[in-house]
Amino acid sequence: MFRVKRLYTFILGTFLPLLLATFSVCLFILLMQFIWQFVNDMVGKGVGFGVLAELFFYACLSFTSMALPLSVLLASLMTFGNLGEHLELIAMKASGISLMRIMRPLIVLAMVVSGISFIFQNNIVPPAQVKMYTIILSLRQKSPDLDIPEGIFYKEITGYNVYVRHKNAKNGMLHDLMIYDYSKGSENAKVIVADSGKLKVSTDKKNLVLTLYSGKSFENLEMRKSRSMNESIPYRRETFKLRDMLIDFDTNFNMADASVMGNRDIAKNMTELTSYIDSVQSQQDSVSLRQAPYFKKTVYTDVFKPENRYVNRTNSQSPSDSLFVNGFENYYNQLNINEKIRYLQEAKRKAGQVESDYLVLTSQQSDVQRQLRSHEIQVHKRFSLAVACLLFFFIGAPLGAIIRKGGLGLPTVLSVVLFLLYWTIDTFGGKMAKQGVWPVWEGMWLSTAVLAALAVFLTYKAVNEYTLLNADFLLDFFKKIKKWNIKRIYDKTK
Repeated sequence: MFRVKRLYTFILGTFLPLLLATFSVCLFILLMQFIWQFVNDMVGKGVGFGVLAELFFYACLSFTSMALPLSVLLASLMTFGNLGEHLELIAMKASGISLMRIMRPLIVLAMVVSGISFIFQNNIVPPAQVKMYTIILSLRQKSPDLDIPEGIFYKEITGYNVYVRHKNAKNGMLHDLMIYDYSKGSENAKVIVADSGKLKVSTDKKNLVLTLYSGKSFENLEMRKSRSMNESIPYRRETFKLRDMLIDFDTNFNMADASVMGNRDIAKNMTELTSYIDSVQSQQDSVSLRQAPYFKKTVYTDVFKPENRYVNRTNSQSPSDSLFVNGFENYYNQLNINEKIRYLQEAKRKAGQVESDYLVLTSQQSDVQRQLRSHEIQVHKRFSLAVACLLFFFIGAPLGAIIRKGGLGLPTVLSVVLFLLYWTIDTFGGKMAKQGVWPVWEGMWLSTAVLAALAVFLTYKAVNEYTLLNADFLLDFFKKIKKWNIKRIYDKTK
């Protein structure tokens, strides 16, 4: 019966709590960055806590695949840094256990985490991102929570500008109101002035009921596009003691249709992505097969078609699709200036027609190509993020064994620097791939290639007992530099 060795139990027991803790911290940081990015869409909308909690839940699911690589890097670096700092790593090596054997259970665990990351990105993240962006879209479409300030015009009610000089917080009365009603257009604007009023929401929460007391209204009776400078504009003036206004203002939170996000690349799993890529590529190939003969006929056959009147007699038996340069030049040189101009204008016209047809075709296919690249980026991104979890372990574990420093100080700084380096290269490569400057696979795997090279280098140095960033090593290094800077003065007279 297989029994787990005590060493492996100790390593796993040290690594797993750190992994869970760092994963929670990384996910919290990404969530705070998300809230800061969309804070304007969430604040002031009067949305209940349930909707925001649902949004944060789907955001956490969406950011899990990004938090895993950073948490693996930080946890592995802290684990082996603590082992090195407490001399436990030296004791294991003194017992004849190599570093790769110590890392063996965590290598298996890192592979499992990479597999979980890929499965999570393929099955959980797409529907979570659809839900998250659907809620964000719904929040953007929702009317803001009604809170008319004092002393300034309130413009959040569509078709109205409301000015309130003073508000009574106890009874909700508004004093000295001025309302600009341009709901029927700016040319048919109406101005309403009232001593006081009260605003409330209707029972169905789709309208505002504004009750006005002791006021006047001014409204134009005739509007024409053209009017002389001295011509007066007729208007209607009305005085009232009490008036109720019904204003369209939907305060309910209505969830947008999720099908709006369903066709985007972030909402598809690997099967749907590959199916879309194959169908679009076959469509593009068929378009190329249809357009290639057209351009060949327009550019070559129609423009440069040999005619008997300017074909050299010595080449009269040549194939019909050959280009008779000498024959055309002989014929062209015999023409008068008007005929030469006519031929040049005809050639210019046909060349312009070919160019315009090509530009139209290119503009039609640019959006299709952009969507195709976006889907290909998603395919490569899900593999590269999964592989990054494994590579970050092979960076963090050897680096922790080299620096022999645990805790949250130096390991956290190194982890952040390495992850920022990875994120910068990945963002740069993704932008180059999205714009079509680089092939998609090259742009999306550039950061992974850099990680792989760094992982191989650090693992080799750690296995061979390299002491990079060790305190004693740095102290000796600076002592050597100090000795090099000592200047010796020799007396030439002696």
